[in-house]
Amino acid sequence: MIKFRHLFLIGIISLLTYACGSDGVAPVDDFDFAAQAVRDNDTLVNFFKSHYYDTAEGIVKPLEDGQTALFDDPKLVSQDVEETINDVDIDYKLYSYTIEQGTSSKDFPTVVDSVLVNYSGRRILNGSTLNDTDFDSNNNLWFVLGAGVIRGWTYGIPNIKCGINVTLPNEPLTFTGTGKIILFIPSGLAYRNAGRGTILPNESLLFYVELNDIVENTDSDLDGVANILEDIDGDGKPWNDDTDENGIVNFADNDDDGDGVLTRNEDANKDGDPSNDFSDPENPTLPDYLNPNIRVSNE
Repeated sequence: MIKFRHLFLIGIISLLTYACGSDGVAPVDDFDFAAQAVRDNDTLVNFFKSHYYDTAEGIVKPLEDGQTALFDDPKLVSQDVEETINDVDIDYKLYSYTIEQGTSSKDFPTVVDSVLVNYSGRRILNGSTLNDTDFDSNNNLWFVLGAGVIRGWTYGIPNIKCGINVTLPNEPLTFTGTGKIILFIPSGLAYRNAGRGTILPNESLLFYVELNDIVENTDSDLDGVANILEDIDGDGKPWNDDTDENGIVNFADNDDDGDGVLTRNEDANKDGDPSNDFSDPENPTLPDYLNPNIRVSNE
């Protein structure tokens, strides 16, 4: 099982790489992302009309007589996702097909929790054909959602629960009752107009994902505040909150207000939770760890 000190490193590294690789945003200021989002959705809808999920083989296949197209399959669901690119809000539709829901007693992962997954990815070619081979696949890899994966993963994986760890001593990691989902990701929530490796610019993707485990309330920077609680503006996107504007988002920054006192030490009541300490009478609703005028340390 991954150690929390490893989570911190993963959080920092993944923020620098933003991927299941990289967000793939090409430096083209005048690219019409909104128009591409419409084209992406048309591509996926056409794909759904010509493919189905084969329960026997556990894969998506070209539509055959007597089978139900994904377009008409009630297990295929969409969710609206808004991304801001070059200060413009772009509306996307992300699609997912839950094969099996995880049986763990753990909650659904948040958009910034650490997840342990098996996955494989394929390209959707010309809106009608699925590439014959995987462009990427791995087992038992940890990622921090919202930082180390494409946005399609960030929003899609929280739709399933993880499994139960039944690993025996000195044996390989083993899980039962894992969550399994297929993500159909528009290019705007993947590698956009840059592409990556064999993935062409503006190419939509399909991922088979199995969620083995999660770290609930992941705290990437070990500051005593869970990643999901470092969403200061409350927009559901902790990756755009940077209180001290130092270029490091709060959930990867161990000194959120940049006052020289580590967030975990701005815990006046010493209860292990910096978010409930308010020492500034002029700002009674601003916690100390976000207030650069308060530098009281319990270290």
